Amino acid sequence: MFNRIHHVSLICSDYERSKRFYTEALELEIIREVFREERKSYKLDLALNGFYILELFSFPEPPPRLTRPEACGLRHLAFEVNNIDKAIDRLLEKGIVAEPIRQDEQTGKRFSFISDPDGLPIELYEK
Repeated sequence: MFNRIHHVSLICSDYERSKRFYTEALELEIIREVFREERKSYKLDLALNGFYILELFSFPEPPPRLTRPEACGLRHLAFEVNNIDKAIDRLLEKGIVAEPIRQDEQTGKRFSFISDPDGLPIELYEK
């Protein structure tokens, strides 16, 4: 029935700050950016390695995301990395601190988390 996940959509509280985070810190590529006057909202389409993966939206005064206790809905985004140590070092050079590396009990793979500007957990999962 399904082929693959087409994209994930996020709403941010500070568009310019989140745009910098996803494009500069995480190095996602901008496909298109549109300001929708009727909604006072930006829509930024982002790609990873040429594949469209993320929509970033801004809306006036969105409510904050619940993180503790965790609420129903999207829990986190996960990006596969070849070498988690190198990925964490590269992010640290940009001022982004990762949690300590853990090991998945089921797969034996290593992983860690960072947070986006609105506190959305982003997982780094080693290939």
